[in-house]
Amino acid sequence: MNNADPAQIVTLAHSAAHVALITLNSPPANTLNRTVRERIIEITADLGRDPEIRCLVLTGTGGAFTAGADLREDMGLTGDRIDEFLTGFDGVLRALEDFRAPVIAAVNGAAAGGGLELALACDIRIAADDACFVASGVNVGLIASFSRLARVVGLGPAKEILLTGDRYPADRALRWGLVTEVHPPGELLPAALAKARRIASRPPLSVEAAKACAALAPGLTREQATALQAEKFHAMVATDDHREAVDAFLSGRAGRYNRR
Repeated sequence: MNNADPAQIVTLAHSAAHVALITLNSPPANTLNRTVRERIIEITADLGRDPEIRCLVLTGTGGAFTAGADLREDMGLTGDRIDEFLTGFDGVLRALEDFRAPVIAAVNGAAAGGGLELALACDIRIAADDACFVASGVNVGLIASFSRLARVVGLGPAKEILLTGDRYPADRALRWGLVTEVHPPGELLPAALAKARRIASRPPLSVEAAKACAALAPGLTREQATALQAEKFHAMVATDDHREAVDAFLSGRAGRYNRR
């Protein structure tokens, strides 16, 4: 599908109010070739400028979430082209990590190599019960995933996954905290979209601040974390959305938020 329309190999749908769905649509492997990476970056940039978007879901079609980079495309990279590839791949990961709103990975199948890295760049990961996770760097004489994986699951499980290059099923990923839910395949996307709607129903400024602060948390001292919480708490207290959220909670109704 190298000559396919980028809009067809990575599709965008608005499945509910404030929720966008990105689908990797180049089965069977949904590889992250350059066209796919650039398309994801383009979509997330556009969605990031849309204040109505409050949550994003990322999934794949067929039997794979994504098998990662196209090895045939990337064979023979040397010198500056290696740096170009690494920068480009990091760009798509950062596009998800730095996306203003939360990103949910609905891992519908194999998340291997760069596909595991892509899932790790999302804020929340849920999986189909037949999904699997592979840090395949050691299988092809490369290295990847060590930083994000260790932050998510801890050093012990991360070394197990990284050093063996083995396939780890969804139930093991759940025990390690790599995913937070496992569903039958037909229930995965509805579950992801339901979670996205739940997130989108919360005050967006608060959700976005929580995402940004949580991303910083591992590198903060206790004093820095306390100061950051105080800063954001003061900012949130002053918003109309905070007052609306309290009133909605006390009234037992859904809140109506305007990002103010």
